[in-house]
Amino acid sequence: MHDVVDFNKSCEEARQYFLPLSGRPVYYHRCPECAFVLAPEFRHWSDQQFQEHIYNERYIDIDPDYVSKRPTLNANLLRQLFDRARQDIRHLDYGGGSGVLSNALTAQGWNSTTYDPFPRNEQRLADLGKFNLISAFEVFEHVPDVSELMSNITALMEDECLVIFSTLLTDGNIKPNTRLTWWYASPRNGHISLFSRQSLVQLAKQHGLQYGSFNAGTHCLFNRLPDWASKLLAPQKT
Repeated sequence: MHDVVDFNKSCEEARQYFLPLSGRPVYYHRCPECAFVLAPEFRHWSDQQFQEHIYNERYIDIDPDYVSKRPTLNANLLRQLFDRARQDIRHLDYGGGSGVLSNALTAQGWNSTTYDPFPRNEQRLADLGKFNLISAFEVFEHVPDVSELMSNITALMEDECLVIFSTLLTDGNIKPNTRLTWWYASPRNGHISLFSRQSLVQLAKQHGLQYGSFNAGTHCLFNRLPDWASKLLAPQKT
């Protein structure tokens, strides 16, 4: 075990908004080899428990940007990067919630679809087809089972596919033998899987992919780069 925090620790504490202490401990464990940090108790939660205790009507209080502001900004980012190639792109927004990002791209002439695996529903991955651009913004840190996430994503990738995703890195933020004070390590937000750069490199290799980063918060995975992405990302291979 690395450390324990109160369940009500939220990302909004960075903006000086604090929930009352719940009195419920959440234990985070850190891998000494790759520095991946996980709150393992959530691997046993049902969808109902997540909906009741995390993704409930109070969730907007501790993540007010998730409804429209963040997906709109992320749609603008994808347009900034790839709008000239939109006719060649078949895009999926994985973990897209209500579809704000995908709808914004569709309105601009993109071939874009949204899929959200939570809560589990009748929409099957096999029915979605394959994509050459997949976005997964604010997804990786929320999943209790990273292997399931990666299996789902790789099943959706064409032979040439770029995956763009966001998550902040633990590097420099979570250190051995220190208390877990990093604002991003917040169980009330559902931030239960926290990645170092090394853990993402290893995760990519385990699934036959390459990993790269735009910055500390935005990253990519790919099997083979589509032509329309090669000039942008080829120099950033790791």
